[in-house]
Amino acid sequence: MESRDLLERIQVLEYHMRLLAEAVEKPEYELNKLLVKRNVAERETAELFDLCERLSKLMEEQKAEGFLHFHPLFEEFAASLSSKLNPSEVVNACMKQKIFIPLMNEFKKFT
Repeated sequence: MESRDLLERIQVLEYHMRLLAEAVEKPEYELNKLLVKRNVAERETAELFDLCERLSKLMEEQKAEGFLHFHPLFEEFAASLSSKLNPSEVVNACMKQKIFIPLMNEFKKFT
């Protein structure tokens, strides 16, 4: 194994340790547990959070314009997720962890 690969694996393990430490302190941190379980890297988590923030803003803009159906946003969410993650599991975990609640409430309709 190359030293670069080894360093990347160590970084992922360190990230997972931080997530687990938070989950131990707060059992409702279901997303943290899911990210560790699915071996999601910190970069992939940042991409997930960026995606959810962007879609949350877009949903609010669309609501202000009178949109009522957000299935296209859910489709974008599902297509943009890391292949390690299942959209339904992410939605449920976010809801339990109480993050991106308005967005996840809409997405729950499609899971």
